[in-house]
Amino acid sequence: MARTITRAEAWELLTEYNKEAFHLQHSETVEKVMGYFAKELGYGDELEFWSNVGLLHDLDFEMYPDEHCIKCQELMKAADLDEKMIRAVASHGYGICSDIKPEHEMEKILFATDELTGLIGAAALMRPSKSVSDMELKSLKKKFKDKRFAAGCDRDVIRQGAEQLGWELDDLLGKTLAAMQATEEQ
Repeated sequence: MARTITRAEAWELLTEYNKEAFHLQHSETVEKVMGYFAKELGYGDELEFWSNVGLLHDLDFEMYPDEHCIKCQELMKAADLDEKMIRAVASHGYGICSDIKPEHEMEKILFATDELTGLIGAAALMRPSKSVSDMELKSLKKKFKDKRFAAGCDRDVIRQGAEQLGWELDDLLGKTLAAMQATEEQ
């Protein structure tokens, strides 16, 4: 029978397939953002689940970039993980490398914030403080509009994520920035 997973077990699984500091840091950032949104949106009883989905969302990306969101399903099934978690992780690549459409609010949050956390992180590195703590929505919006800045962060995916959630783009940007600010010290 498939099982839920603890944070320690999720980290162990993640580090089995990921070694680069950048990927591990990104996974932890998305983990914290997902946990923040779980609390903020009334899913506090699912906080560990949301967080672990965030932590494992790029499980296959480092070793299997050409099979991203496909190979992770196989790896997670082999680890006997809950089908709900496998589906959630695979859905964040919808329309890019997966045909699993985000349906639950948690899946939509993951889809919407994955690319966005990368953009916000890159914007933070450009600041004298190297932090999101003093970043304002206005400066984030400016970076978002500059297609040359963090060109690898797909703005269309971020816009689609906001649409799926039924949020204005500015709301998604502001809420995700607030999530990163609230969790930066963790």
